[in-house]
Amino acid sequence: MAQKDLKAMSFEEYCRTVFDAKKIFEKPEAFKGYTAISTTQYILGPSCANYFAELGMETIKIELPRRGEPMRHTTPYNEPFLYPLSRWMPDKGTGLGFFGANHNEYFLAVDFHKPEGVEIVHRIQAKTDIQAENYRPGTFDRWGIGYRQAAKINPRMVYIWMGGFGGWGPGRVRASYDILGQAQGGTFSITGMPGPGQGHPAIGLPSKHTIWLADYWGGMMGCFAGLAALWWRDNISGTGEFIEYSQVHGATRIIEGTIPLFARYGVIAQRWGNWDRQLCVHGIVQCGKPSYPGSKIPLEAEPGQILISAPEDGEFAKLCQVIPNLKALASKYAKYDDRIQPKAQSEIYLAMEEWAKDKTKEEVWQIMEKNEINSQPVWSNKECSQQEHFHLRDELHWLDDPYFGDVLSQGLPYHLSDTPARHRWVFKPVGADNEYILQKYCGYGLDQIRELEKNDII
Repeated sequence: MAQKDLKAMSFEEYCRTVFDAKKIFEKPEAFKGYTAISTTQYILGPSCANYFAELGMETIKIELPRRGEPMRHTTPYNEPFLYPLSRWMPDKGTGLGFFGANHNEYFLAVDFHKPEGVEIVHRIQAKTDIQAENYRPGTFDRWGIGYRQAAKINPRMVYIWMGGFGGWGPGRVRASYDILGQAQGGTFSITGMPGPGQGHPAIGLPSKHTIWLADYWGGMMGCFAGLAALWWRDNISGTGEFIEYSQVHGATRIIEGTIPLFARYGVIAQRWGNWDRQLCVHGIVQCGKPSYPGSKIPLEAEPGQILISAPEDGEFAKLCQVIPNLKALASKYAKYDDRIQPKAQSEIYLAMEEWAKDKTKEEVWQIMEKNEINSQPVWSNKECSQQEHFHLRDELHWLDDPYFGDVLSQGLPYHLSDTPARHRWVFKPVGADNEYILQKYCGYGLDQIRELEKNDII
């Protein structure tokens, strides 16, 4: 489209045009021509490598033969599965817990405990730009396929090791998972319901988030650091480098001002549930009626919730006119500093919930929309998956996957006008690309590949 036509557009029209999801595959990829290795498991490391693949790198996921990495077998309810798991186990499938952190990757099955497997890894490392790995610290170094060995083979390779506690220090040998990282990193202490001493009648408990936020956040930070190292290599040094990411310290990084708050004033941050410590009204309100009465699904049978946000003095004043139960509190809590106090928040939110007890979240939303008060019902995965806005923007999309058929997948939450990230497939069976990778990167012939398979190397 001509440049003058773009200039004449409204901002919405401009965004719709330059980010048109139907034209993504007509555009180049930012990291086309780069190669990445993913020797990873679970979510922390795989999500990092997944981001490389979405940006156009040819990303090779190396797993142990036949059953693959553990995350293939970790999924809610142990089903449903996407079949097949591998050509050696066609009756088994990969659980949907594997979904979301392995898009666009090529899958190579190698037993890198064996000398022949180590040789394969070395041959691929020799032609690789970047590698992500998240085994326990020093494991790959001990096996002879870590950064120190890879750097001798390929000095230009960037190597990202991602783990729980870092490669040195008293906690380094501990295994870590997302929940442990959040526990030690401080996020759990401020996530969950407050107790009676905080102006709330319930007994307060920390709350684990159902999804693995620290892992996906950590993968993003690993990717961010890796891209920075590639820029430095390509523009300044000519050589790669070693990167370490600590899941625990990543969790600490996102707990906002709570660390300097304690250091300067000795204040220990408290849990504040579904309300906000710094803004009021700016939290979740419990409604009294379910949106799906009679549903046999527990979540749908429960009364719904809705976010209502009116933190500024003028917004709160308007909210008090809309909700009769708040009118008596309009002058008492007219000022921002008064509203954010625990006792005030408890009084305000309980009054709002009393008003909402005969309403669904949709009915409350309609009232808020009519009065131009910012609000949003709490949506389930079912409700999110059915939103036109998400599909229109390609942030949810159907993929005609070559192995698994039509699969609904989360799209990319960021959009690049000229070099958009994209999804080609969701993932593949274990070892699906053995022949392609071993021929391209290792120079092996088909007879040699069959021999490796016969000897359980691949």
